Amino acid sequence: MRPNSPPGGEGCVRLTCSVMKKVRTKGPWHAVGVVIVVTWLVMLGLLIRKIHFSAPEAVSSAQGGGSLSIQGVQREWKELFFKEKKIGYAVYFLRPAADGYIIQEEMFLKLNLMGLASGVYTVTHCETDERFRLRRFRFRMTSGTIGFEAQGRIEGGVLVVRTGREGGQSVQRIPLDEKPVMGVSLEYLFKQRPLEVGQAYRFPLFDPSSMSRRNIEVRVTSRETIRIRGIVYDAFRLEAEVWGDRLTFWLDENGTALKETGFMGLTAVRSSAAVAPENIQGSGDLDFYEISAVVPDRNISRPRSVSFLEVRLKGLDRVAVDQSAWDGGRQRFSPPVLEISREKPPLEAGYEVPWAGGRERFQEALAPEFNIESGHEEIVRAAEEIAGAEKDPVAVTRRVQAWVYTKVKKRPVVSIPSALEVLRTRVGDCNEHATLTTALLRALGIPARIAVGLVYTRGKFFYHAWTEAWVGEWVSLDATLNQMPVDATHIKLLEGNLDRQVDVAGLIGRLKLQVMDYRHD
Repeated sequence: MRPNSPPGGEGCVRLTCSVMKKVRTKGPWHAVGVVIVVTWLVMLGLLIRKIHFSAPEAVSSAQGGGSLSIQGVQREWKELFFKEKKIGYAVYFLRPAADGYIIQEEMFLKLNLMGLASGVYTVTHCETDERFRLRRFRFRMTSGTIGFEAQGRIEGGVLVVRTGREGGQSVQRIPLDEKPVMGVSLEYLFKQRPLEVGQAYRFPLFDPSSMSRRNIEVRVTSRETIRIRGIVYDAFRLEAEVWGDRLTFWLDENGTALKETGFMGLTAVRSSAAVAPENIQGSGDLDFYEISAVVPDRNISRPRSVSFLEVRLKGLDRVAVDQSAWDGGRQRFSPPVLEISREKPPLEAGYEVPWAGGRERFQEALAPEFNIESGHEEIVRAAEEIAGAEKDPVAVTRRVQAWVYTKVKKRPVVSIPSALEVLRTRVGDCNEHATLTTALLRALGIPARIAVGLVYTRGKFFYHAWTEAWVGEWVSLDATLNQMPVDATHIKLLEGNLDRQVDVAGLIGRLKLQVMDYRHD
């Protein structure tokens, strides 16, 4: 597709996103902080789409018991900015079909990730009924040679989602209370309904890139004029609180989005087919990792050998994030002070691989799930080859961690991490390392989970991901840095898969750290 050509038809339109000129980076730290990119992309999707959600009862009321009717093909374009630099564009396409609609969204971004400039392309294709309720969808993200694909469809009261390439797909079944409405379809809901100041809408959010589901409330706060390229618009101002951050939107009287601002300085502006794809600067010297990193009040020497760290947390007043992972195991949290202690060997698991002490105790930590395809034959075969005849969980865990560290090339990638794809491509950052490590351990019957938080290097705490394995106790290991157990500058904030990891968004730009004390081995 040429940059200024509109999408069309039912299929996914292809656009080649090449990896641009590489800039030399320092050591292994390509891979630190990449966890933030998936969160950023989810929030960008929320920004440019999700305001158009409306609660099911509000939609029904607007329809007067009937169905919305949009005649003819519709296309809309938006320019995407990050701190006033144009980083990409999005285009939407809607076509009426039998008893419903076919809707497609395409987004192109140019990003700088630790010195590596990359083009990112996503396409979401959605088929709905006449009330915009989901029937089936396809989602694809591509960056250079790295890609992610997912497709889903409603079967009875279940959303069946398949991820991965044909012949190597994994399947997830998500029970539903009612048919969901995806963000791409809700671009059009306000087009035939009046807006009034004081209205409030509460809606469910489903994101196919992370399988996360949230409820968000949007309020119509005022009417005001805004200027876009010299043109003055009379607009409704709408606001939403998302993970403690305020998203602001301006819609015209027809419900068309004019401008959206929010998370980390992101802005989307209404545009045209001629203008939207032009003059994309990219983020340039604005590196997402550096911008999101937390700078403490003083430096920490020899961070990889730190065995104890005490920090004071600041900036949590308006942060709505689950803090249950902050206290327990290697961490002690007495607000606002957090203490982290490195686990001390020797480690004794007290069982042989595989875990046979009752799967219900570690049901989540042993089962395959979205993009942790521990039951796939390729993952199982690789895990068994790595473990060999060894039955001690501690020794097996060390083998897995060392294997992933050695075999997976450390390079920042912009994609949704999949253990199966990482096993095949052998390329990735901290999220890819942690996801593959977790899947290999689960395939061998060792309970494992992903931890997300911060790690210190080069004078800053970067957002990062690693793994925890049950070997008689939960022990941390980092296949990106070749550590088991990890040093005490690894501060765990969350644990779980992508649907939970996006909650880290509430901390970005707010969390502050004061280093009170630290000690080395």
